[in-house]
Amino acid sequence: MLRPSRRQFIRDFTLGAAAATGVLSLSSFQSLANQPDPSALAREFSPFRHGVASGDPLSDRVILWTRVTPEQPGPQVVSWEMAADADFRHILRAGVFVTGPERDYTVKVDAAELTPDTVYFYRFRTAAGLSRSGRTRTLPVGPVDQVKLVVFSCSNYPAGYFHAYREAAKLEGVHAAVHLGDYLYEYQRDGYASEDAAALGREVEPAHELLVLEDYRQRHAQYRSDPDLQAVHAALPFINVWDDHELCNDAWHGGADNHDPDTEGNFFARRAAAMRAYHEWLPIRAPDPDDRAKISRSFDFGDLVSLHMLDTRHVARDRQLIFGDYLAGDGSFDEAGFSRDLEDPTRQLIGEAQTEWLGQALARSRAQWQVLGQQVLMGRMDVPAPVALDQLGVSEYLALQDKAAITPTALNSVEREQLARSRLPNNLDAWDGYPAARETVLGMARDLDKNLVVFAGDTHNAWASNLADTNGTPVGVEFATASVSSPGLEYYRPGEQLASGLVRMIDSLKFAETGHRGFMVVTATRFQCLAEWHFISTVKSRAYRTIAGPRLRVLPGAGNRVLRAVEPAEAAIESLAEA
Repeated sequence: MLRPSRRQFIRDFTLGAAAATGVLSLSSFQSLANQPDPSALAREFSPFRHGVASGDPLSDRVILWTRVTPEQPGPQVVSWEMAADADFRHILRAGVFVTGPERDYTVKVDAAELTPDTVYFYRFRTAAGLSRSGRTRTLPVGPVDQVKLVVFSCSNYPAGYFHAYREAAKLEGVHAAVHLGDYLYEYQRDGYASEDAAALGREVEPAHELLVLEDYRQRHAQYRSDPDLQAVHAALPFINVWDDHELCNDAWHGGADNHDPDTEGNFFARRAAAMRAYHEWLPIRAPDPDDRAKISRSFDFGDLVSLHMLDTRHVARDRQLIFGDYLAGDGSFDEAGFSRDLEDPTRQLIGEAQTEWLGQALARSRAQWQVLGQQVLMGRMDVPAPVALDQLGVSEYLALQDKAAITPTALNSVEREQLARSRLPNNLDAWDGYPAARETVLGMARDLDKNLVVFAGDTHNAWASNLADTNGTPVGVEFATASVSSPGLEYYRPGEQLASGLVRMIDSLKFAETGHRGFMVVTATRFQCLAEWHFISTVKSRAYRTIAGPRLRVLPGAGNRVLRAVEPAEAAIESLAEA
């Protein structure tokens, strides 16, 4: 047992009870430098070096998670307990779990017979020691006035520090954290976004790209050694869904852009290994214990919010189209052939079975807000063909457009041809690459007269879009979160004014931020669903400051399902541009 003063100190540190908000000064981080580092925390809580977590809360149960680092291999007996108080004076539930190497010594308890909308504290114990405590919360039932969710995506360990997790762990009144995927990345040590990893002390393990079960387990273990990730897991129950990098880049149901069968073996064996490790290391309740690929599930927050988690990546996604396949040797683009393939009504993103499940879930729910927790952008992001095909940058095209408006006679024939070209999807890996599938989902929400809110991640940038069907009928809105640490568009197109340019270029896009990492807080009430973006000044230094982003909302009702700014949204956007 830890001494009470030490136990209280660690709890305050990991759960963010100090909760200083706003700007964090350099002196603050010099102070933090004297606090326990990950290795010190691991020694303090041995054999529970990877922290604790909870997830998939329901009104009467929640998954509790930890992992044992055994002194000797073989079965490990772990006891667990839940209490109404942080000091565990009032134990409400307790039990024993036996883990071992067949599950990488992870522990997952589905703690049941709990009370709705109640905060619980939990911890684990073996003969070798006691874990830190965690805090979790069950879902409410019946009439609910407010639901608050914090939303994450794309946490890349070598790209930078997980400050977004640290900040979110300090929040009060949150019902759950929703992670939309790319919880980890599969790349090798010198791979994507790793140029600063050595200097930051965040080089990945194993050093090679993940291929087999032991590789994925080792990478999960490294991520879960991060103190900020441990802090947010200990503070909030998580609702997770995967994207591609939990397996490999740009995956689809039959392969992936970053998998070569000739050198990396059978794709489905690799996928099975990645999914097995994911289910071992995440506090997720498998909808079908016999099929780890199934991950879609719903969560009802009383009569206010129904959250439906979707798989847009592995179960049914057809292979992504590639613009290069439609370019001729002379540089001309086969627009007719591309449009034919893109608009194919049989082209799948979530598949028939998941579409049917979602339709039934939407029809069954009587909640005020229907929220889709999924990976990729649903908003229409069509841009002029020269921009989509990387023939002109966003700023270049807008300058050309301005020239046409001011001095049209100054345009040459090439410029006129560029301006006359049609629009193409900006990202074929998103719902834009699967328009028939998107229309099906939007049509279900429209026909059922539901207030639809879509969460998205994947792009590493923050977005907000109006969602409308092909006839222009407003159906709902999309709130997309920035990444925890993965670099955004500024990484690929430095110097361009991308955010403001894209908003100007795309009618349905109402907000974009492409230069900062962060997270999103979404608060639903009877009268509105409000998104607030929180940004981090840098993930490359221990010293950072938080930046308040804009606040956008949507109102319920068929005539109200469009984005509205909440003052001072314009001022927040200007401050972001200055930052």
